[in-house]
Amino acid sequence: MPQQMLTMTTRGQGLYEFTDKADAFVEQSGIETGLLTVFVRHTSCSLIIQENADPDVQTDLKNFFSRLVPPSNDPSMRWMIHTTEGPDDMPAHVKSALTQVSLGIPVVGGRLALGTWQGLYLFEHRERGHQRQIVLHLSS
Repeated sequence: MPQQMLTMTTRGQGLYEFTDKADAFVEQSGIETGLLTVFVRHTSCSLIIQENADPDVQTDLKNFFSRLVPPSNDPSMRWMIHTTEGPDDMPAHVKSALTQVSLGIPVVGGRLALGTWQGLYLFEHRERGHQRQIVLHLSS
């Protein structure tokens, strides 16, 4: 069963597409029918499948989550206890809990069975950049 570790460098909050890397991994495996499991090894970012045609979708998602879970130094978030790693850390954990750290994508005909406008994204929830590790695991 093929497996690969991707390291992605983020520049702060936002969505970082890696569909092309996952596609290449599946193609190189030679597996025609299976399941790609994608797992991010962190608790302050997440994974999502989202539209990859209009960048406004990514902007709106980032803005929505920023309004839904503002930094812990926002007056509405003063109840947060975990603040030692900065005002963006605990909100990042909440955002990660609301989304996903693992995805399963079917492989059909040697390709990811994503829809026309779907892409795979790392959703960085921290304000500063990070090195993020994503595990790709393909089973047939």
